[in-house]
Amino acid sequence: MAWNEPGGGNQHDPWSGGGRRGGNDGGGNGGGGGNRGGNQGPPDLEEALKKFQDKLNSMLGGRGGKGGGNDGKGGKGGKGGGGKPRNVLALPGLLIVVALAIWAATGFYLVDQSERGVVLRFGKFQEVVTPGLQWNPPLIDDVRMVNVTRVRSLTQTQSMLTRDENIVEVEISAQYQVADPRDFVLNVRNPQLSIENALDSALRHVVGGTDMIDILTSGREILGSSVASRLEAYQENYGTGIRLQTINIESTSAPDQVIDAFDDVIRAREDRQRTINQGIAYANAIIPEAQGQAQRVVEQGEGYRESVVARARGQANRFNALLAEYEKNPSIMRERLYLDAISDVFANTSKVMVDVADDSPLMYLPLDQRPGGGSAGSDTNSGEEGELDPRVLERLRSSQSSSNNSSNSGIRREGR
Repeated sequence: MAWNEPGGGNQHDPWSGGGRRGGNDGGGNGGGGGNRGGNQGPPDLEEALKKFQDKLNSMLGGRGGKGGGNDGKGGKGGKGGGGKPRNVLALPGLLIVVALAIWAATGFYLVDQSERGVVLRFGKFQEVVTPGLQWNPPLIDDVRMVNVTRVRSLTQTQSMLTRDENIVEVEISAQYQVADPRDFVLNVRNPQLSIENALDSALRHVVGGTDMIDILTSGREILGSSVASRLEAYQENYGTGIRLQTINIESTSAPDQVIDAFDDVIRAREDRQRTINQGIAYANAIIPEAQGQAQRVVEQGEGYRESVVARARGQANRFNALLAEYEKNPSIMRERLYLDAISDVFANTSKVMVDVADDSPLMYLPLDQRPGGGSAGSDTNSGEEGELDPRVLERLRSSQSSSNNSSNSGIRREGR
């Protein structure tokens, strides 16, 4: 039978000894001597709490001991009499120590690698803490974490008036980072709202000084750079601790009521620019060629001038040399010059001159070497241009026949 089965005779629990069953007949704690001696189980929870309470009371100066029973049942008498006097400062001191321990434990915090902590002591700037485990006295120091690596962005779409009194819609975006955590936390109450207002002001200032057609076409890059420089100047003046990364003009458009007309204008400007570019390309192709031709003509002229000058100088030097020789012997030089001149004339003429006087021997040039080519016989038989004079032909025939006769008579004399 189990030890706790109802109606059973076994009333022993597995942690107690054998003297517990009959030790509860006398009242109080008088019959508990055998039970304490034979109990080998764990201590009772109520008894442990009571012991801790007694120790705490004794440490605080209260009365210790257990209360005795007065019912006359033979129980163990309680301890009477007064204990040590109570220490009034012990409990507050303990509470203060515990509070200080909790206060010190709550002062530890961890700064992430991408963050910086701005420490304010009673509202006044103290320092900027780096990443790692840090400690600051709670309720005295206020630590505000600022992410310095995250790239923040904002986008605005505004309708504004241009310099030529037209309305345009501009969508712009900005990316920025925190450069100085101290200025970011202390100088401006709301940095996000501050940079939004500064961006809107810079954009309106730049668009208000630009024509609408420039904003819609080729002036977008200039618009973005102008807004970026002006926004940086605003941030430096405000001391927000923000470093601007990029400014992007996402889109620019005219109002919906006139968007078609402006599209036509933009297309016409693009066609005009394309035509201009084609003309510039054609000019770039033609002008270098013309410049090359002009340079070639100039260089040819320079070469011709140098050759003429050189030839003239050579002729002058030759004339001076002939003059010196002519002064030494005029008759010989005159004859020499005459013969040179006749040689130059005959070298460049196509006519054949033969002396046909009867009282002088026949003289003729080599006909096979005259201009036009061919031999004398071919010249006599041909009717080509350059035909000889009939008198010259007759003289040639007679001289040829006389020479033939003389040769025949010589042969006859040898035969005899």
